Amino acid sequence: MARNPNFMLCLREALAASWDKRTAYLEVEQVDNPALGQCYPTSRVVQHYYPETEIIKGKVWTGKAVDVHFWNGLRVGNDWYHIDLSWQQFPAGSTIQEFDILERHELNDSEGTMQRCALLLKRVDDYLKACGHACSDGD
Repeated sequence: MARNPNFMLCLREALAASWDKRTAYLEVEQVDNPALGQCYPTSRVVQHYYPETEIIKGKVWTGKAVDVHFWNGLRVGNDWYHIDLSWQQFPAGSTIQEFDILERHELNDSEGTMQRCALLLKRVDDYLKACGHACSDGD
């Protein structure tokens, strides 16, 4: 099945439209920052649609504090390409201090985390289906 070249853009749009406090870590909510607290379920949803990606856990220096953050990585040869659809939660000038690739079989998600991820995936699925052919992931 061929992948629609615009699918990643549609996925990013679907994620942003699907975030709320029920999908956020500790139900954090900030009106002008909808990506806040959404990194882990977002990385799981990206991995659902792009199973060849891995989840990365890192530390981000925001200029005021160090925050834990999750995103996806795609290994091509010896290089890692980073895919981060929730980076906008951080202020401009934030930097990654360190990161590790998580082992898929060692994620050990809590029940609450699994529920947040499942809710976000369902919302994204629904959004993409409502989008129709423009966002379909195949022919």
